[in-house]
Amino acid sequence: MIVAEAKKPRQFAKVQRPRLYEQLMQQILTFVEEEQLGPGDHLPAERELAEQLGVSRATLAQALVALEVLGVIDVQHGTGAVLMYRPSVAKVLRDLRAHKSRLPEIVEARSTLEVKLAALAAERRTEADLEKIDQALVVMAEEIKEGGRGARGDELFHEAVTGAAKSAVLQKLMTFIAEMVLETRIESLGQPGRPERSLESHHKITDAIRRGDAEGAAEAMGEHIELVSDVALLKDEER
Repeated sequence: MIVAEAKKPRQFAKVQRPRLYEQLMQQILTFVEEEQLGPGDHLPAERELAEQLGVSRATLAQALVALEVLGVIDVQHGTGAVLMYRPSVAKVLRDLRAHKSRLPEIVEARSTLEVKLAALAAERRTEADLEKIDQALVVMAEEIKEGGRGARGDELFHEAVTGAAKSAVLQKLMTFIAEMVLETRIESLGQPGRPERSLESHHKITDAIRRGDAEGAAEAMGEHIELVSDVALLKDEER
């Protein structure tokens, strides 16, 4: 006699509850639609927007950073958030999930390339290279002092270290991932207190490069990439 196998219970996938910053993004986009805002229009000031949404400014900042990374808004110190284009909520959430899925690979690429570049920079840098690195630190410090994120100085610093490594192939690879690195730069420097910590780690890398300490430069750069890769969009918990 053939005994029928017991039917296995159906397995359901867990329903993912939208995180708070995703809900805020949807509400902001709904506001943009209702107010018929277009490219060049400003969103309300952060304090006002946070009060209307009933959240802290830190929580709101996470949603704004996500919108900035996706190119929906541009946030400049002193001018606030400016709308770049008016997308649908569905498109933004789809783009957000695609962005989050590639973040770990961007971090992996930076860890591989920039750690090696720092070591080579320590071995090959010239006085002119050190001057460029120092100038980038000054630019970043001034930006932070004025209330900005230091994004331009951060970009100049990593470009200067790459140039000091004197490796044409690695430099081309960094150019290839430059746009993706920009995404992580916006996210990282948008975290509270991160610009100051990032600048501090830049100084540590610079000191090792100046000493000609390849191992120390590589280690300092590895620690730096780990720091700047700690972004809210990769965390499971809500903030």
